[in-house]
Amino acid sequence: MQQTQRNGSTPGQEPPNDGLLAGRIDAFFGGLGARGRVVMSQLPLTVTVLLVVVAAGLFSPATLADNAFRLALLAHSAVFVACVALPWSRLPSAAFTVIPFLDCLAIGFTRQAGGPNFAVLSLMLVFPVVWLAIGRQRIRVVLAVVATLLSTIVPAVAFGAPPAQGTMIRTIFLPLVMAAIAVTAHVVSGTLHRQRTAMVKKDEALAETLAESVDRQRLLDAVLAAVGVGVWVVDQHGNNVLVNRAMRDDPTLARLTEAESTITLLLSDRATPVPSDGLPAARVARGDMFTDELIWAGDEKDQRGFSVSAHAICSGDGARSGGVITLVDVTALITALAAKDDFVGTVSHELRTPLTSILGYLELVLEEPGHEGIEAELQVVHRNATQLLGLVNDLIAVASEHVDLSLQEADLAWLLADVVDFTLPQAANRGLELVLEVGPSLTARMDVPRIRQVVSNLLANAIKYSPDGGRITARAHRTGTDLVCSITDPGIGMSTEDQEQAFTKFFRSARSRETAIPGAGLGLPISKTIVEGHGGSMSLTSAPGAGTTATFVLPAS
Repeated sequence: MQQTQRNGSTPGQEPPNDGLLAGRIDAFFGGLGARGRVVMSQLPLTVTVLLVVVAAGLFSPATLADNAFRLALLAHSAVFVACVALPWSRLPSAAFTVIPFLDCLAIGFTRQAGGPNFAVLSLMLVFPVVWLAIGRQRIRVVLAVVATLLSTIVPAVAFGAPPAQGTMIRTIFLPLVMAAIAVTAHVVSGTLHRQRTAMVKKDEALAETLAESVDRQRLLDAVLAAVGVGVWVVDQHGNNVLVNRAMRDDPTLARLTEAESTITLLLSDRATPVPSDGLPAARVARGDMFTDELIWAGDEKDQRGFSVSAHAICSGDGARSGGVITLVDVTALITALAAKDDFVGTVSHELRTPLTSILGYLELVLEEPGHEGIEAELQVVHRNATQLLGLVNDLIAVASEHVDLSLQEADLAWLLADVVDFTLPQAANRGLELVLEVGPSLTARMDVPRIRQVVSNLLANAIKYSPDGGRITARAHRTGTDLVCSITDPGIGMSTEDQEQAFTKFFRSARSRETAIPGAGLGLPISKTIVEGHGGSMSLTSAPGAGTTATFVLPAS
């Protein structure tokens, strides 16, 4: 199985070292303290002065023997000693600028004492000038220029040197050059500081995002480990990406995820093998998404049913990058439903026999004279027994999910008109208007009593669920090779969730239970079974408070 790399790099490739090196440099300078940073800033100039001393000793011993030159070198030494000795952590931050100022003066005295041969020492002003210019305050650039001017003027005045052309050039152009260097150093340091700040913020945001990602990963791992549903993630090619513990620990499901799976999969009829291109991973690779499809897996003696669903995974640009397949073991549920249907069917058959006998004897009693005093009561008993027998027959039909049909040529328009005429008094008692709209020549082969039962169920529902009056419209017409019949009511309507469950056995909507509308939740399931037995289909269109339209379609002759 493929595994995801979690260190942010590709296998076999080392992560970049830039961030690590920068972190080590920051840690080094951060651990130096205030004194260490001052010493490190002064160190380049000090090393350069030492090299000048060595060069003077080799090439100009007379200059090195000059007392003024030695005093200038001593000034450099004193500045370095001050960098090492002073408690910089206790001093204000502005005190740091004293050191580069003193450096500029010491460089000026060294250059003046060395004479024309040491004029090149002016280049050493770069060190203190850059030190002064680096920072976010613009005044530091001004300080760098002032320090350069002082390094030229103060030594000349101290030594009483006459103004010469070279001195004037140094007084004018040297500060200009150093000003340019100071401005450049200031701009570069400001840019680096802003970039540094931005990088720190990005690093903090990245660290926060990484922490959130790790937390989400842990949460996902915990959820996947806790759920009892098999979760199987595949890429756009159908290759395994992730399986949870429920998939790995179940031998049947584990075999299903193998690249060369040998497990037997059957469709919902438990007889037809699932073709290779119909396997869950293969369907996801084609882009098929599905919900609650039943498949059977395993050997005949240990066959198990699974409800399989697949949902797409999309990348940031909306492209499909794979899918999540879930498998729920519904074997126990299917077994329980089968046992319930068997129980309902058995009990219904046992009830139908005595009910038939009761109705038969009641009819005999009603035909015999001498019972006029209790005939009304007997009629009530007969009506209730007939209704109970109808309910028992409905239970038998629902339990078997099959009805025996006796097909004959019949006119749906005539049948619909007959049922509407029979239902008119019931609708009128509820303050409802019943309208019939039928087209000509609506013949088809049908079981007339069964289709009459379907139309009666739909009209009865329309009347029951329209408590505020209004118009119920019964329509029938031909569409191509089909006959379409619909019953539209102005009743309480149904929500989307109720419509999805409307054809489920014994389902009653919450609204019907709250308003105490009678019913057993069998009319629509039985009607759907009858219509599908004719090779047709049945559907509902509804909205809360906007009524309902129930439609069934039959193939025409």
